[in-house]
Amino acid sequence: MPVSYPVRRLLSPRRPVLAALAAAALAAAALTGCSGEDGPESSVDAFLKGWRSGDLQAVGFVDPIGARIPATEVAKQIKALSGELAATPPELTRAGEAKVTADTATARIQVTWTLPGQTRWSYQSPVRLKHGSDDQWQVIWEPAIVQEKLEKGDRLALRRDAATRAGILDAAGSPIVTPRPVVRVGVQPSEVTDVKALVRQLDAGFKAIRPALTPPVDLADLPKRMADADPDAFVEVVTLRDEAYRQIKSRIYDLPGTKFRADKLDLAPTREFARALLGSVDPAQADDLQAHPDKYVRGDLVGHGGLQGRYDDRLRGVPGLTVVTERRAPDGSTGPTDAELFRAEPKPGQPLKTTLEVATQNAADAALRGGDRRSALVAVRISDGAVLAAANGPGPAGENLAFTAQVPPGSTFKMVSALALLDKGAVTPETTVDCPKTLVVDGRTFKNSDDFELGSVPFTTDFAKSCNTAFASLAPQLGADGLAAAGRTLGIEETWDLGADVFTGKVSANGSATEQAAAAIGQGTTVVSPLAMAGATAAVARGHWEQPKLVLDPAPAEPAPAGPTLKAGAVAALKTMMRAVVTSGTASALKDVPGKPVYGKTGTAEYDNNPAHTHAWFVGWQGDIAFAVFVEQGGSSTASAVPISERFLRALA
Repeated sequence: MPVSYPVRRLLSPRRPVLAALAAAALAAAALTGCSGEDGPESSVDAFLKGWRSGDLQAVGFVDPIGARIPATEVAKQIKALSGELAATPPELTRAGEAKVTADTATARIQVTWTLPGQTRWSYQSPVRLKHGSDDQWQVIWEPAIVQEKLEKGDRLALRRDAATRAGILDAAGSPIVTPRPVVRVGVQPSEVTDVKALVRQLDAGFKAIRPALTPPVDLADLPKRMADADPDAFVEVVTLRDEAYRQIKSRIYDLPGTKFRADKLDLAPTREFARALLGSVDPAQADDLQAHPDKYVRGDLVGHGGLQGRYDDRLRGVPGLTVVTERRAPDGSTGPTDAELFRAEPKPGQPLKTTLEVATQNAADAALRGGDRRSALVAVRISDGAVLAAANGPGPAGENLAFTAQVPPGSTFKMVSALALLDKGAVTPETTVDCPKTLVVDGRTFKNSDDFELGSVPFTTDFAKSCNTAFASLAPQLGADGLAAAGRTLGIEETWDLGADVFTGKVSANGSATEQAAAAIGQGTTVVSPLAMAGATAAVARGHWEQPKLVLDPAPAEPAPAGPTLKAGAVAALKTMMRAVVTSGTASALKDVPGKPVYGKTGTAEYDNNPAHTHAWFVGWQGDIAFAVFVEQGGSSTASAVPISERFLRALA
């Protein structure tokens, strides 16, 4: 019987060689870094994700000697080390592959903080890892991960350097707001024996200052502030411009306990100088800090209202930022170290150049000074449309009636109505137009101021004497949209871009016969602003409309295009009629004003259903300056708007 033997399979001599090569390849991969799911990169990525979210539970941590650290403790330390930057976690990315040596690895991460003002600070930090017994890569926690120079107990802190605020420039390129001398008036409580007497004497002294130089000084809380203060403290009462202080120095200097400190503040030439248009610059208020915590800090100067507010970012520049380390002392206090980690130098603000002219603005402010009603005066250079002055009388701070009022223009709008009638050939200056005491249109009675009547007179006389009934009777010849169309040729209702808010007007159109009659005399639903009327008046004087200019640099992006050339014959006739207003009409008080001839139109505008409630207007020009004056509830224009116009023109003479 044959004997069988088991067959032994012979090993190939190549198999041990291949196995050895595979093992060597795996070892090399471990030494040069692994991007697989179980490699150190996965732990680094999980750490970065947890740093951003504040939840590090998916990551294992050990200290440099290998002891485990709870993830919650690491999160707590990261927040503490981040210090003043903790509220806005950084952007975090891994910078390349980890380098592995045996059971340790080192990776680098890119850390990018967004600092206030969108300033970015970027750097790389090392992250060391250890391969644990559980076959997982654990992050070796140390403060240097947050930033290489940080040690235990340190924190990141910000130092902020305010940028130099730029100025608003006048037409000559000179700063309107510059450092000007002021005097801080205060009292030292320990030297005052009779507080009530001191308050009375200070009050009398402050009231002796001309109103234009300082706002009213409220002393109601002074006794309490003195009582609450340290006896030797300087309790500030008011800061006065130097010229205001000098007016009353003899009244207050020797009063018991009064103290005085000279200083300088950024101020306009006068307290009232275009203040509603310019706005103000004040220390950051609670509303500013709450609305823009990333932009402002306590103590910053912030523009409020007007051009200062609108262009605050441009004017204030970019604050400088320095990131430093602070170290906590044993008593819990923190102090700076010598480590400066990052610096961004402050960038000064850029100035804002305007068309304002100091002499003209001063004349406008002076013309309104002393009035007790809200008012406005706007002056525009005819040759190029530059706004030379924008003055506002008494009223809420920051209210720029000169640009944004929406009020009926009254009889000043007869300038527009007359242009439309002359342009259509409906009348000439010599055409006889009846001016009765009253005129009834569809049941509504129109009448003239003080019930005057002129009878049948030339249209020029109707215009010069401001006859409402004559214009109301001519309204049908303008058609449904004729008055609005004429207004648009003078810039009214157009969209302007001049670098500040402005209301350009709204003219009644397509109304009933009664509404058309009212619109012809500047009543009804027609409303304008003083700047709109000044621009329209300049257009008549020029022969075509151009959008007024205010901000030159930065230039507005989309100024309105120039209007069409007005018919020469109609404009010449209207100019003759506007001159007659001054020589023989309702503005005769201006006929002896020095200088070139004055042209204009008065206006009295009802603002409700009571004929006794009226605004007062005057629009006109002299030489190269067109202007508009508005007085809220001013009554007769001859008693309020015309005298203001006279003061303005005489100041410029």
